[in-house]
Amino acid sequence: MDWLDRVAKLRQWTNNEVRAPHKPLLLLYALGSFQQDADGELRYSAVEEELKRLLVEYGPPNPTTPAYPFHHLVSDGVWEVRTDRGHGSPGSGVRALRSSGATGRLVPELRTALATEPSLLGRLARVLLDIHFPPSLHTDLCEAVGLDLELAETGPVAGLPGGADTAARRQRDRRMRELILTAYEFQCAFCGFDGMLGASTVGLEAAHVRWWSYDGPDDVDNGLCLCSLHHKLFDKGVLGLGEGHRILVSQRFVGRSEASKQHVLALAGRPVIGPQSGLPPVAGRHREWHARQVFHGAPRKPAGRVEALDEALGSAVQEATRALNQ
Repeated sequence: MDWLDRVAKLRQWTNNEVRAPHKPLLLLYALGSFQQDADGELRYSAVEEELKRLLVEYGPPNPTTPAYPFHHLVSDGVWEVRTDRGHGSPGSGVRALRSSGATGRLVPELRTALATEPSLLGRLARVLLDIHFPPSLHTDLCEAVGLDLELAETGPVAGLPGGADTAARRQRDRRMRELILTAYEFQCAFCGFDGMLGASTVGLEAAHVRWWSYDGPDDVDNGLCLCSLHHKLFDKGVLGLGEGHRILVSQRFVGRSEASKQHVLALAGRPVIGPQSGLPPVAGRHREWHARQVFHGAPRKPAGRVEALDEALGSAVQEATRALNQ
């Protein structure tokens, strides 16, 4: 059985380009659990809160429940559910899953395949990550599900057999990074960072607005040049793009330090820097997709002029104090 192809083609609910990473997240969590305990089972009532946190952090902004993938992943042939009454899921209701003692695990055939070919676990995880999430989130997501990808993986995904390679890896345009960084004149579109190490840029990345894994094109009007920090925050939904290409900062973000205020909160309402004249800014359809599918919560209101002056004055005082103490 081609497990890679089966995982690459998980059936997911789709409607108006809405992200639905519920099944991939549960399956990644199950792979992480298998890596730690190949014989273990996941009792719904015990893992519900952890799965909820995964959906909040890596799922779409709208509220959702892990009960849905816990039940429906069975139909993809990679997951089984048992209750205190025996084999079979009691349904997708939260109360039914809790009260019946529902437990889930990878199907026996997949567990056998993973035991026979240990490198399969890493390849399955890589398929899920590449199809459903941007690269900037892969490391954090593996940590969140308890998966040691470096340990599990022994070769590149390019070695996937048959149809899974095509399904998992639509060919990226290798020129994307150069096109985007050039368009934004090698500076972060949010903060202006333009670091160099010799003749090479450092800390600057080409960010897809509409994620590549969700049919986002490798075009200038779907990209931003962002520093590593703001790329991560953009992909996590802390930052977004609003009308007039102004930066959005989520109300859900909390940062009390001066660094958080300066590098994140102060961005609210600022216009994006670039692109250079003659090149297209981010297209409305991509900006709107990111606002619907990635950005979390409502945007903060830009700081008023008085608040901005107070912050600037406070920073100036701090700098002067540090200078006097040196």
